[in-house]
Amino acid sequence: MRYISTRGNAPALSFSDVLLSGLAEDGGLYLPQAWPEFSLDDWRSLRGLPYPELAARVMAPFTAPDIDFETLKSLCEQAYAGFDHPAIVPVTQVEDGLFVQELFHGPTLAFKDMAMQVLGQLFEHVLTQRNDHVTIVGATSGDTGSAAIEACRGRKRLSVIILHPKGRTSEVQRRQMTTVLDPNITNLAVEGTFDDCQDLVKTLFADLPFRREMNLSAVNSINWARIAAQIPYYVHAALTFGAPEREVSFAVPTGNFGNILAAWAARRMGLPIRQLCVGSNRNDILTRFLNANDMTIKGVVPSLSPSMDIQVSSNFERLLFELLGRDAAACTWIMTGFRATGHMDVPEETWERARSLFSGLALDDTQTEAEIRALHQKSGYLADPHSVIGIAAGRKFRKPGTPMIAEATAHPAKFPDAMVAATGIHPALPVHMADLYERRERYRTVPATPQAIKDAVRAAVADCNAG
Repeated sequence: MRYISTRGNAPALSFSDVLLSGLAEDGGLYLPQAWPEFSLDDWRSLRGLPYPELAARVMAPFTAPDIDFETLKSLCEQAYAGFDHPAIVPVTQVEDGLFVQELFHGPTLAFKDMAMQVLGQLFEHVLTQRNDHVTIVGATSGDTGSAAIEACRGRKRLSVIILHPKGRTSEVQRRQMTTVLDPNITNLAVEGTFDDCQDLVKTLFADLPFRREMNLSAVNSINWARIAAQIPYYVHAALTFGAPEREVSFAVPTGNFGNILAAWAARRMGLPIRQLCVGSNRNDILTRFLNANDMTIKGVVPSLSPSMDIQVSSNFERLLFELLGRDAAACTWIMTGFRATGHMDVPEETWERARSLFSGLALDDTQTEAEIRALHQKSGYLADPHSVIGIAAGRKFRKPGTPMIAEATAHPAKFPDAMVAATGIHPALPVHMADLYERRERYRTVPATPQAIKDAVRAAVADCNAG
């Protein structure tokens, strides 16, 4: 498998090179040069497999020939060994025809663990083979950072620097990152929004001399390996409900568009998916696009669902590239214009192709709280402020006869204030996190400027090397 950039001006790379490089040097995102397609028999052969083996079989076409199947299977088994539910991704019914797939049974209680635990194993494997070291720089709106830190802590071949928007994550989310004191981990509290953090990371990657000096790599969903490792749980859910003989639909609370893009990728590989439903909070750029072809950046507004407080959804570029018939020049022109003007000029026919598969629903904080309360009263299910938006989208767009599976992306205990306000229930943290509020924190506050971030990255790598 080789990978190409959505901007068309970067060399095609192998999986291992894409894993270590993250963002393409032309500023684009990597995608497979050709999509693997599974036959009906291929899908059927995955039924009943333990989740780690299923994940390895789904990912194998993307990692070949760099990583053989037995090695990949072993890495997946190690990645999911610490999850606290035997099914890894259990499914439960909340309403007639509406189901929830729980993706938060990993060490940091969020769906990011599903891919990040695999990424940690992949990085270690490839870097050991190459006798190399990389500096991971990532931005987080709440959950990516803690998942990346947990997956990479203590690894001698990785220096990890995570940017989070100061004061714009929940306290649990922040403490999950800032209480990890391993010498290869650095947390930066950026005086700005998540979009500022994401832009700063992209600026660092666009500075090729700095990128090469620091040997930068990425763990955000701009890294294709993140998407590849998220595809399997859609496959698992679809098989549970009768695929490939039966269609299913998915509803996903979405900020950076990576999670739902993995569902689209599963469909592109031949999984029978009828609908993909986007759930947005008050930062509703994706829903505005799907409903009215309005991809216009507005100010990021803090919400009850901070992991979705995003106006620039990076992974949308991958979908746009595909909807444009893989026309890299057109994709580059549209994305360049978007960043210059704050408005994405998507051709009407391209928008119509998106609308034929995707639907969008946005809830503000008041509506989100009401949904949490109503769902708990009706079904007894306690959903966090992100997951409940996906569940609401699934309810709205569900078609009779087709199972609708909403992705539960975070444990409610990560957002205790919102849960108490909506239901009066203060969900307890798991035993391994029970002392989280007593642990010592370590982080630096930095301004949202490229130079400040570069200085902090250099200092973090120097400290790590000295240690």
